[in-house]
Amino acid sequence: MTPSTLFNEIQTYCKANANEALVKKYSRYFKEGYNAYGLSQELLTSKISDIIQQEGIDFDTIEETSYLLVSSGMYEEISFSILLFKEYKKQLSIEKFDVIEKWFEIGISNWAHTDAICSDLISVFLEKKIITYERMANWKASPNKFQRRAVPVALIKMLKYTNDYQPFFNFIEPLMMDSEREVHQGLGWFLREAWKKSPEQTEMYMMQWKDTAPRLIFQYATERMKPEQKQHFKRSRGNR
Repeated sequence: MTPSTLFNEIQTYCKANANEALVKKYSRYFKEGYNAYGLSQELLTSKISDIIQQEGIDFDTIEETSYLLVSSGMYEEISFSILLFKEYKKQLSIEKFDVIEKWFEIGISNWAHTDAICSDLISVFLEKKIITYERMANWKASPNKFQRRAVPVALIKMLKYTNDYQPFFNFIEPLMMDSEREVHQGLGWFLREAWKKSPEQTEMYMMQWKDTAPRLIFQYATERMKPEQKQHFKRSRGNR
């Protein structure tokens, strides 16, 4: 099985099972556009199972096919790359992390794929210590806002492995004045999860930024707080 043959097989499957009603249903969650076939999760899962059982399929073939899938711009084709990599998570290596990094250069352009990559793949690299989170340092300056978003989102699952969050806070600091909404949402999500586990140290960090960082970060970060707790993170009068 060659990468181009597998790519064509996946593309043919997507076209044969396209559902415009599902495209319309989910497009509202993607304000920058949703270029999709409309496959259900069940159809995606079924095809993944079929692919990994085929003769001649290995992780290297999946890797080469992923470049074709991710660069296509079609939502489900990119999803196939992520789901197929997930099937081989026991074989992940530093070289495979480089592949995922390349995906952001060639076609990751929405929050859903970004968050799936973080939750299903990058978390495994971190938990197995194939990489440390410092490996993502250059992502903070990426021209792709979704690669920047991935930095705080990828750290969420690491919160359970330590009680000292200050190194994480230091790591995300260059992003706290980012201009993009999707990055703000990712930062707020990370801070909310950090606050749930360690309110005191998270609040100390948030207080440093409450008068300067974008408000959307705090909107997300304080979602689980009581109204009186949220008051602490309103901007001071002179900074509104």
